[in-house]
Amino acid sequence: MRRLTLLLALASVLAAPAASGDPAPVAVKVVIVTTFDQDYDNPNGTGEANGEASRWIERLHMTQVLPLPGAFRPLHMNSDGVIEIMMGMATARAAASTTALGLDPRFDLTKAYWILAGTAGVDPAVASQGSAAWAEWVVDGDLCNFIDPREIPAGWPDGRIPWDGTTPFDRPGANIGQFYHLNAGLVRWAYGLTKDTPIPDSPGMARFRAMFTDYPAAMRPPFVLIGDNLCSATYWQGSLATQWARRWVKLYTGGKGVFTTTSCEDSGFMQAMTFLARAGKVDLGRVLILRVASDYCVPRPGVTSAESLRYGSDKAYMAENEAFESAYRIGSVVVREWVRDWPAYRDHVPSR
Repeated sequence: MRRLTLLLALASVLAAPAASGDPAPVAVKVVIVTTFDQDYDNPNGTGEANGEASRWIERLHMTQVLPLPGAFRPLHMNSDGVIEIMMGMATARAAASTTALGLDPRFDLTKAYWILAGTAGVDPAVASQGSAAWAEWVVDGDLCNFIDPREIPAGWPDGRIPWDGTTPFDRPGANIGQFYHLNAGLVRWAYGLTKDTPIPDSPGMARFRAMFTDYPAAMRPPFVLIGDNLCSATYWQGSLATQWARRWVKLYTGGKGVFTTTSCEDSGFMQAMTFLARAGKVDLGRVLILRVASDYCVPRPGVTSAESLRYGSDKAYMAENEAFESAYRIGSVVVREWVRDWPAYRDHVPSR
């Protein structure tokens, strides 16, 4: 009897309306999503060390630090209603951290725009180090059937098979989180707003890209483009793997997408956002993903795929700091525009 009484009392507390003195949720305008910094292994890190978030925090004066115990790092917020969240690396942390923010009663995110701004590998056939790609499609590279390449039948391009297929040539069926199509009009609007924004170059990038003589796009100074993302929690590298990535993006987008960047978080982030949208917490049509190339996913000529993992040696150049700066330079144009004319953008999503 005492147990039943206790359960009834608890139920009444949970069902009771919020106290009249509780503050109203903060109406958030923009959420800036990042993934890592140089203090990544510190369990007490705040995300302010040099990395994907530090420039946003400093230059947008995000001085208010708010705990978010269910996520990887605390939040940063400024007086303009802009929040930064560092999700953590790979799909699992990205999904968990995004969900923690999306369900937090302190914030009203129903009108918020989201921009995931992070570093990535890039296909040298499409773009160069430092280049910034707005994704229209995100394809998951983990959800699949897999045959060890040493055992695949003759004639197969690789051992990756659609989740509901039996050969690499089978067309995918129902989508269970294998791909996401972002608001194409919003993507084009962001690209149009930023396509002429100068991206700083560096001597290191210039020297390294000059080696990619078989890839004209890889030899260009950094630029802005629309290009799609393949996400995998497994960090991969190599010419054969890149052939798979190109095929996989074409397969899951019905030939519409072009593999451009590779990252570790985007499909986890998009899965969480999809569920939050179903719950009425966010608007999935207000999401942008900006990935900036810190490295090439294909080794430079004369270097093996294994050797190309030796960043900082003569084998490969990791343009990490350049990519951090590029992500801020390009992404901040969009964020500042949303804040500048918030009365217009609050109820009307821009499109082109």
